[in-house]
Amino acid sequence: MTSIEKPSARRSMNFAKGALAALVLAAGVALWQTPAISAEDAVVIPPPAMDEKATAGTAKAVFAGGCFWGVQGVFQHVKGVTSAVSGYAGGDKDTAVYETVGTGRTGHAEAVEITYEPSEVTYGQLLQVYFSVAHNPTQLNYQGPDRGPQYRSTIFAESDAQKKIAESYIAQLDKAKVFPKPIVTTLETEKPFYPAEDYHQDFLTLNPTYPYIVYNDLPKVENLKTLFPALYSDKPVLVLAANKS
Repeated sequence: MTSIEKPSARRSMNFAKGALAALVLAAGVALWQTPAISAEDAVVIPPPAMDEKATAGTAKAVFAGGCFWGVQGVFQHVKGVTSAVSGYAGGDKDTAVYETVGTGRTGHAEAVEITYEPSEVTYGQLLQVYFSVAHNPTQLNYQGPDRGPQYRSTIFAESDAQKKIAESYIAQLDKAKVFPKPIVTTLETEKPFYPAEDYHQDFLTLNPTYPYIVYNDLPKVENLKTLFPALYSDKPVLVLAANKS
């Protein structure tokens, strides 16, 4: 099998949990378009009280929130994002390999490095999408069917300013009790990002009928479109297309 057909034994076992639902969806019911059936339902949350200034140029943000296929797919549809790359953060360069990260013993989390234009979308707005539709920040060391510290909810702050904005926002959301449980998202700094293998890039766009994508991730993109219409871009910014240009 190719790497796409068999991403890992662990994830393949997890696919079975959504297999029945995927068969129903594939039959033409198209219920995946209804946010209520997604593995991680969206939550309406207020914007951050603290944010960066809308300046010219580009900046980077690195978020981890479960399988990077869905997180990447969401941010590839956000206006102002010029690149969203799946990869690994939290561990060493020599262990930034998919099968090794999958052991849960490398310190890495599946993460996405986002390059964005603060004049179009701010770091605070990216955080709002991250907490609202990209993943569930109350799940400790797992997201949906995926289990292990490599699927943890973590913000890899690129600067002290990003760290302060993220800390402030987490405190704000917890105080407002917008989630039924406390946010468990951690903050890590000075952790390099390493791009994942090519077969993981643009996975959601390239494999829209893949059962895992249909059940777990396409609803997240639909939630982005529904809850953040001003930020939604119908055309995703793709990694592989950019590499070929």
